[in-house]
Amino acid sequence: MTKKERVIAAIEGREPDKIPSGFSLHFPKEVAFGDAAVDTHIRFFEESDTDILKIMNENLVPYMGEIHHGSDYRLVREMTLDDFFMQDQITLVKKILERCDRDAFTLGTLHGITASSIHPLEKMDPSYTYDNVREKLCRLLHEDKDAVLAGMQRIANVMCDLAREYIRLGVDGIYYAALGGETRFFTDEEFEEYIKPFDLQIMKAVKEAGGYCFLHICKDQLNMNRYRDYGIYTDVANWGVYEAPFSLEEGRKLFPGKAIMGGLPNRHGVLVDGPKEAVREEVHKVISQFGRTGFILGADCTLATEQDMELLRAAVDAARE
Repeated sequence: MTKKERVIAAIEGREPDKIPSGFSLHFPKEVAFGDAAVDTHIRFFEESDTDILKIMNENLVPYMGEIHHGSDYRLVREMTLDDFFMQDQITLVKKILERCDRDAFTLGTLHGITASSIHPLEKMDPSYTYDNVREKLCRLLHEDKDAVLAGMQRIANVMCDLAREYIRLGVDGIYYAALGGETRFFTDEEFEEYIKPFDLQIMKAVKEAGGYCFLHICKDQLNMNRYRDYGIYTDVANWGVYEAPFSLEEGRKLFPGKAIMGGLPNRHGVLVDGPKEAVREEVHKVISQFGRTGFILGADCTLATEQDMELLRAAVDAARE
């Protein structure tokens, strides 16, 4: 089987000849954009030999003005694929697809509605932490729900356009990075109203465009049940098994009939500490416990920028044994 065939076999619930894998990391800022990003992606793909080539989207929804109150979210204007940050991402995908191994399974990345809605806030003040901007989005929604949701709708619409364009360009699927499941920000009722409709709108657009949809559920202290209905548009589910925490077996029950990607922690454990033999043993253990169908080896989330590539390659190789 080719790398792509292995991944598709996992998605379809067939046993592949070897267990496929998918790992990614955020590259240093100096090589995360433009032609330098293309070179860095290709080098990472070649050194890791992972079956899934995930293109990292660092061209984010930009600053559009000072947003201090809910009503200010009207500054988040309508966007199109002609906007510079969209064109930068489209160009990156085109160039990577021209150079990468086309026998591999390719993924474009979309920052989900929660992440994309806080990006304009993050860029107001470099000192903002993740919790700062998440709390601020909650406050803005409470102050002027209509204005904020209208702006989030504009963001969701252009994310649908970008998903369709990725697939038209030739990626096999979309890695949709979802936030909002953390219990410390939204109540279950707020998540249902503010986040879920936009998530499902974008994921539906991926499927209607003919792409595979990889649902990544990010962060910790999650209520995973908030995502129970997402299976309708999900081909592969991935979350922080160790970070959430939520086991692979629990995830298999939450997303019945869907492929699961994960099994290894991303910022501690064998991928960080090694040695190679420990990596090999842990990978074999994970596969033995989960089974060889409907499974893609991966990590909780992105690996550290300084990831030891020899340890990562050891994991990829061990999955193929």
